[in-house]
Amino acid sequence: MIEVNIKEARSQLSSLLTRVNQGEEVAVTRHGKKVACLVPPQGVERLPSLADFRSSLSVQIIPLSGTVIESRKQERY
Repeated sequence: MIEVNIKEARSQLSSLLTRVNQGEEVAVTRHGKKVACLVPPQGVERLPSLADFRSSLSVQIIPLSGTVIESRKQERY
């Protein structure tokens, strides 16, 4: 666990949150005493990456003109 004072925490919040996201714990201190701890959430399931989700989708491209022609054929009979 690393310790940072409030002033450092304010100026480095983004990098501290990155470290917490990687599993590290951060203690925030005021006058040398701990006042808060940044810890990764427990039991939270992470969302799958958007790239993985997109690659799992299969798209069948059917031209609109073909769909309209087929629909007209079916209406005639």
